[in-house]
Amino acid sequence: MRARKFWLVLHILSAGAWIGIDVLVAVLVAIGMLGGNESRRGLAYQALGTFVWWPMLTSGLVCLVTGVVLGLGTKWRLFRYRWVVVKLVLNVGLCTLILVALRPSMPVVTAYGVAVAAGTPAVIGPTSLFMPPIVSLTALSLATVLSVYKPWGRMRRQSPG
Repeated sequence: MRARKFWLVLHILSAGAWIGIDVLVAVLVAIGMLGGNESRRGLAYQALGTFVWWPMLTSGLVCLVTGVVLGLGTKWRLFRYRWVVVKLVLNVGLCTLILVALRPSMPVVTAYGVAVAAGTPAVIGPTSLFMPPIVSLTALSLATVLSVYKPWGRMRRQSPG
């Protein structure tokens, strides 16, 4: 019982950190797009490009590991209930997006921030940056709702043969 509570607390804290980082990303994107002076906007983009993806990935991976441990060590199991499977898919999908879509674009975001702060007109700005926090916050909110309501019941067992 004590071990389960430890893993559950760690799972909840990592999910909360992940949500908090996504909110920070949304704030930095908003400041970068609407922040008024170039210095503030450039600093927001530089912070985004430099400091965001690795804490986000770390919290996502901690959330994934603790979720798997909880799934293996509790009555919910990993593949017994649909809501657990959906949460697992959401987590793996978001971590993959961080690695495949977000992380590779961060040097460009940082360089754009440097150009904006210096007053150098940049050719193309990172206009699609508002999508990651929307997608991630939506998926993490859905995962939270699934954790609380536990809908859909058990997975069907496949009959052998």
